[in-house]
Amino acid sequence: MRVEYINPFVEAAYNIMHEVLQTEIVRKDLYLKKTAQPVLGVAALVGLAGDVEGRVLIDMNQSTATKIASTMNGEELTEMDELVMATITELANMITAQAVTKLFDLGFKFDLTPPSIFTGENMQVSNSNVEALIVPLEMPQGLVEINVAIRERM
Repeated sequence: MRVEYINPFVEAAYNIMHEVLQTEIVRKDLYLKKTAQPVLGVAALVGLAGDVEGRVLIDMNQSTATKIASTMNGEELTEMDELVMATITELANMITAQAVTKLFDLGFKFDLTPPSIFTGENMQVSNSNVEALIVPLEMPQGLVEINVAIRERM
């Protein structure tokens, strides 16, 4: 996995969340995963196809998703409902749009799927033949993991 593909997603996630949440965000040590891995409970998934193929997950638990949605909507939300899911989808759209713009500027060409939201306990994501790079971001609302599994198309 080339770092040129990953950095725009990590930078965009940091920049967008810092902007919309108006809070301090700490990027923790990144790590690689080669096997199926559990997700935290709320995952926004964006698929990639073209010069590169794979996916990006914006992963968090339900409490973090609700707190982020509360901040973004300017009101206290207390449960995982349609507004929370729509807000996390919009956050994923914003992050993806900024990352894709950077990648297009670097000459990479690919298509994206619209973000899909998955919620639930005991979910796993499997990356066949692609390592996933996970970048944890900590903030007062909780932990968000940017989980990127991308490879060049053969």
